[in-house]
Amino acid sequence: MTSPFVVPDNPDSACQPPSAKDMLVDRVFRAVARVGVILILAVVFALIFEVGRKALPGMQEHGFDVLLGSVWDVNQNKYGILPAIWGTLYSALIALVIAGFFGISMAIFLTQDFLPVRLAAVFRTIVELLAAIPSVVYGLWGIYVVIPAIRPLTTWLHSELSWIPFFGTSLSGPGLLPASLVLAIMILPTIAAVSQDALTSVPMKTKQAAYGMGTTHWEAILKVMVPSAATGIFGSLVLGLGRALGETMALAMLVGNANNISLSLFAPANTLAALLALNFPEAGPKEVEVLMYAALVLMLITLIVNIIGSMLMVYAQRGSK
Repeated sequence: MTSPFVVPDNPDSACQPPSAKDMLVDRVFRAVARVGVILILAVVFALIFEVGRKALPGMQEHGFDVLLGSVWDVNQNKYGILPAIWGTLYSALIALVIAGFFGISMAIFLTQDFLPVRLAAVFRTIVELLAAIPSVVYGLWGIYVVIPAIRPLTTWLHSELSWIPFFGTSLSGPGLLPASLVLAIMILPTIAAVSQDALTSVPMKTKQAAYGMGTTHWEAILKVMVPSAATGIFGSLVLGLGRALGETMALAMLVGNANNISLSLFAPANTLAALLALNFPEAGPKEVEVLMYAALVLMLITLIVNIIGSMLMVYAQRGSK
C-alpha cells in the first residue's frame, strides 16, 4: 500500500503553499503594476489633451485646409501640411524597406550559426551601439558623406532613366533618398535587435527537427526558423516604423524642407517632425496653433500605425496557433 503524498517541510521548496508574506508581496506587486499602467495611460492622454487643447484654435480657424493645403506662408496666413504628411510617410516607408531587409538579414547572420558565438556577440554589440549615436551626428554624416557618395549614381539614374517617376529629378543636395538612407541606418539597430530576440526565442529543437526531415541549412532558416519567429520580426518592423515617423533632426538637415509632393527619390521634401523643429523657434501665436495642429496629426499617425501593427501581430499569433 502506497503512502499518501506529503509536501516536504522545506521553506525553500517550490511545492510549499504561499505564505502570508508571499501573498502580501504578490498583492503589492499587482497594485504597483496597475498603478504603473494607469500612470502611463494618463501621461499619454494628458499629452494628447494638452496638444489638442493648444491646437484647437488653429483647427477651428483653418479646418481641413491645413490637412489638404500645400502652401506654408505665414505672411499670407496660409498653412498646409499635406506635403509634410506625404514626406513623413514616404521617407519612413523607404527607410523601413531598406532597414527591414538588412536588419532581418543581419539577425539571421548573427543567430543562425554563421559566426562563432563570441564573434557574433561582438558584431551584435557594434550594431546596438548605432542607436547611441546622436541624431545631429547622423545628419552631419549624411551631408558630408552620404550625399557626395550617392550623387554620381543619382546623376546617372536621372540622365538614363528620367522617364521613371522615381528618378524624375536630379539630386542637387538634400533630398528624400539621402534622408531615407540615413533614417534606415538609424532604425536598423531596433529592427536587428528585436529580430534577433525573436529568432533566438524559437526552440533549437525546431531547427533540429527540420534537419531531421532532410532540409538544408538555408531551408531550415527560411522555411522553419523565420516563419516561426515571424510575429516577433513583424513587431520589430512596427517599432522601426514608429521611430522613423518621429525622427526629427537628421531629417531636418537632409530632407530639403521643400513643400512639394513628388515620387522622385532625389527631390527635396519635408516631414512633419522637421516642419515642427524648424518653425517653432520663431513662430508667432497664430503659427504656434497650426504647428500644434501638425503635432497632433503626427501623434495620430504614429498611434494609428502602432495600433494597426499591434492588431496585425495579434491576428498573426492567432493564425499561428
